[in-house]
Amino acid sequence: MNKAQLSPATGVLCCRKVVRRFAEGGSVLEVLSGVDLSVSAAERLAIVGTSGSGKTTLLQIMGGLDDPTSGEVIVGGHTLANTSEAQKSELRNRYIGFVYQFHHLLPEFSAQENVAMPLLIRRERKQKAMQQAADLLGRVGLGQRLTHKPGELSGGERQRAAVARALITRPSLVLADEPTGNLDAGNGEHVLQLMLELNRELETSLVIVTHDKSIAKRMDRVLVLEDGRLAGAS
Repeated sequence: MNKAQLSPATGVLCCRKVVRRFAEGGSVLEVLSGVDLSVSAAERLAIVGTSGSGKTTLLQIMGGLDDPTSGEVIVGGHTLANTSEAQKSELRNRYIGFVYQFHHLLPEFSAQENVAMPLLIRRERKQKAMQQAADLLGRVGLGQRLTHKPGELSGGERQRAAVARALITRPSLVLADEPTGNLDAGNGEHVLQLMLELNRELETSLVIVTHDKSIAKRMDRVLVLEDGRLAGAS
């Protein structure tokens, strides 16, 4: 695995001159135009922008789910360029947790099994993984719902389980794409409070893509993605 030497200022994640272009018919659309970004340890960062500005594309590139057309992404001291999909999966499992607008829990597995899955993928002992999942589900208020499958949980409960799954490995970084966008105001606030509480306790960096200004204001830093570039919020 190609490992980069990071300066202390580089932080948990670093994007350097990231460009992303898409071919559409006979033309080329440039969504990201040389994005530079560094995320510090335990930092809370919001990325805002209009619909279609490329926020989700940037988040996917940051998490190694999409490749930039050019530029460099470094996670946990490792550059993602020229790494295999298996190596990217290993890096994601080790360093990154994901929370999406829709929970993406596996419907055939219980809440406990879903949350334990990242530990099982890294070949942790099943008994230990299941116990850690049960403990974390208890922390997020789902201690009585361990054996329930996603279809038996409410929307807010499913999203809390998704947050637990993202944090079960104690990642250095959590990437969240509109994590409360599919919830009513009460459940959305509950999920956000939970994420902020666990961010403080576990010192996990948190990057939230959101269109909700009230969420953005609660972060340490807000960046606006406009015309393919990031800039500080005014």
